[in-house]
Order: sequence, then C-alpha cells, then structure tokens
Amino acid sequence: MPKLIHSTQPPLKFIPQRFNPIFLKIFYWFLPFVLRVRTRPWLPAGIVRIEAQNAEILAQLYHRFQSGQVRFLLAFRHPEVEDPLSMLYLLSRIVPNVARKEGIFLKYPVHSHFMYERGMTLWAGNWLGWLFSRVGGVPIRRGRRVDRNAIQMARDLFANAKMPIAIAPEGGTNGHSGIVSPLEPGVAQLGFWCAEDLHKANRDETVFIVPIAIKYSYVQPPWKKIDWLLSKLEADSGLPVEEISQTGIEPTEILYQRIIRLSAYLITEMEEFYRRFYHQDLPEIVAESTDKPNEVLITRLHRLMDTALKLAEQYFGVQAQGNFIDRCRRLEEAGWNYIYREDISDINSLPPFKRGLADWVAQEADLRMQQMRIAESFVAVTADYIQKQPTAERFAETALLMFDLLSRIKDSTLPGRPRLGWKQALITVGEPISVTERWLSSQGNRQAARQGVTDLTKDLQVALENLIQE
Repeated sequence: MPKLIHSTQPPLKFIPQRFNPIFLKIFYWFLPFVLRVRTRPWLPAGIVRIEAQNAEILAQLYHRFQSGQVRFLLAFRHPEVEDPLSMLYLLSRIVPNVARKEGIFLKYPVHSHFMYERGMTLWAGNWLGWLFSRVGGVPIRRGRRVDRNAIQMARDLFANAKMPIAIAPEGGTNGHSGIVSPLEPGVAQLGFWCAEDLHKANRDETVFIVPIAIKYSYVQPPWKKIDWLLSKLEADSGLPVEEISQTGIEPTEILYQRIIRLSAYLITEMEEFYRRFYHQDLPEIVAESTDKPNEVLITRLHRLMDTALKLAEQYFGVQAQGNFIDRCRRLEEAGWNYIYREDISDINSLPPFKRGLADWVAQEADLRMQQMRIAESFVAVTADYIQKQPTAERFAETALLMFDLLSRIKDSTLPGRPRLGWKQALITVGEPISVTERWLSSQGNRQAARQGVTDLTKDLQVALENLIQE
C-alpha cells in the first residue's frame, strides 16, 4: 500500500467465505515452501521447524468434534504475521501425525475456519481475500463497533460448520513473543453465543475455547544481523554510528546500550517534531534516578503515543476511550470511513468539484492515520522486556519495531522487514476451557452473562500468559 492515498475509494465489500477443499489441499502442498521463503526467496530466512506441545489435546478434540460431541474455538496468540501459517502447519501436519500415533481416527480435512483483518487485503492485494475465502477465512473490520456480516458468519460457523474456527483474541500482532496484549472480548462472546445457539437447537455438544501459544526463536542467534540492523537504524535516523566502549562490557550489554541510545534519540526527535509542527505542550521529563533510564523512556514513549492518537482523534471526532489498542482500532475504522466511502454509490459519477473534495478528505484521512500507525507499533513495549531475558529474540523484536517506525516515516506504511535469520516455532496447546458450564450458570441474568464473558476473557488471558512462560 503506498504511503499516501491520493483519491477516495469504493466501499470495502465483505468477502464471504467459500471454503474449497481442493484449494486447501493445494495450499497444504506448498506450505513448507511458503514458510521458508514467504516474500523473500533469496534470503536465508524463514521458518524451518515447527514443533508442538500437547498436540494430542487437539487430536482428541477434533475426533470428538467430528463425532458430534463438541464444538470448539482455537484462540491463538498473534505475535507475528507468520502465525496463521504456523497454525496451518499445526493442523495439517502435526495434529494428524499425533492422531495416527495415538490411534485416533480423524477425517480429512483437519482444518479450521478463521477470521482475518479486512485491512490485510489493502496492503497485500485482492488476491489474498480471494485465497483466504477459499480456505475458510472470514474478514472482519476490527474497529467497527459491530461488524454484523463478520459476526453473523463467525457465529454460524462456530455452531454449525464442519470445522472449528480459529481467532486471535489479541486482534492483531504486537511483535512480542513474550508479551500477551490485552484480549478483546469477542472470542468469549462468540463462545457464549455458540452455547446459546446449541441450546436453542436442542443440541448437546459441549463448547470449548482452546488457548494456543506461539513462540518463535532463531535457530542460531543472529547477533551480527542485529548489530547490522542497529547500525542501519542509527544511520537512517541521523545518529552517528558509534561503537560503545567494549572494555569489560558484555556484548548483550553493548547492544542494549545502543538500543537505549537510539530510543532516546528517536523519542527526542519526535517530541520536538510534535512541539514545533503540531504545537503540543511536551515538557521535559526528568528522571528521579539514573538507575532506570529506560523507565523514563517508556514514560516519554507512552506520552508520545497518547499525543499522536489525540491529534488523530481530534481530527476524526473520535472519543479517547480505552487502552492504546482500543483507540487505534477506532481510529482505523474512522479513517476507513473517510477513504472507503459507503455514502457514495458511484465515485466516477461525481462532479469534478465533489470528487475533488472527496479525494481531499481521503488524502487527509490517510495522512492522519499515520499518527495511529506509529503508535500502533509500540503498544506492547515495556521498560524491562529485554532486561528480563536478554535473548537475541527480544533484541531483534525491539530493533524491528524501531525499524517499523523509521520505515513508516521515511518510506511506506508497511515496510518490508529485514529477515535476520532462520526461525523455529514452538506451539503449545493449553487445556480447553469449557464455555458451556459458564453459560449455563449465567442463564436468566443479563448482568451475569456480561460478567461471564468478562471472566472468561480474563481466564483466557491468564491461560495464554501461562503458556508463553512454559
């Protein structure tokens, strides 16, 4: 997708799922190749190994699902864009293999419907929506208060489809294998609706939500690549590329100092940018102690994110409610409403004057959305993420987020990230959470039902957080 949209666009149409097992089988064949190369076949990077823990849980659930005993939803972590491919490998390769070893009979296909963010087709192209629809995907506009088409289809699939459904309850990637972002309540609500729909149809299947964690690691820690990436970021930002004295300092400490130095520089530049050109009052924040400079940086970063979001919210007339993720979702939907105009039946029939105004609105909306995109990149950043575990993975994740920032400002809205090395994935299947029991205990009381959804969301959050620590 180009950095700026220069004209108003037709409305974003809903893409109904048209599952075709033939397309799925073809995709299964190409999956190992896609995992290795994805968008850059000439680079020695990609996912070369995927392993799973507790896959027998899924094998048993699929057997029970195909026997008409249960309905379930796969609630998987979403740290990276590769997650759907990793999940597809889990279902197409690992679960059937485990089932054969355990003597569990499964019918083809061992697959799931899934929900994907409608905006993916904007930057990847219409072909992605065409492909996703034929392998069981349902698009959702995540910023809409109610996306009726998506919700109705997902609800129907959960209760009636021949396959379960998979959803990332975080709603989007956060770039951190070791941090679970706050979950959206939609997954828990779908679980309650499924239990309700089954009850109304006099069906006795038990409804479950299965937490699934995905963690990535490098086959070989790419320290040289990380050093190269930091040098590139320093040069691109205008910061002199300097080697911090190595005497008596561990290599990881040197890299950490460089990240802190680069972060402080970028935050200072962005603060001055907003002060000068957006007339924002951003007083200097002085650290009470020199022992934890990173905590001050996080405070300044969060203030910058809040400033960027407020500027966009003021333009679109959106209330600043909820956490950073909630605010980003609402701004995305507000921007799309200005660009993809549902109130214009035929853009080409507009008089030149009205077309010019519509294009003006679209250009301005896209530019304002850049404020949100910058904030969106850093929603999961914490003060001690690297210090708790100074691994190559955490250094790489942090450096890549800074790469996203610089690229969105200097190049494009969706930069092609550098690939730092071969990766492997560990998928951990958690214990299924029974939704039916919770739904039954909340019958006849709307307040109890709302609280049940809230409690289920919290329990799912805890389950995912525990899985990534294992």
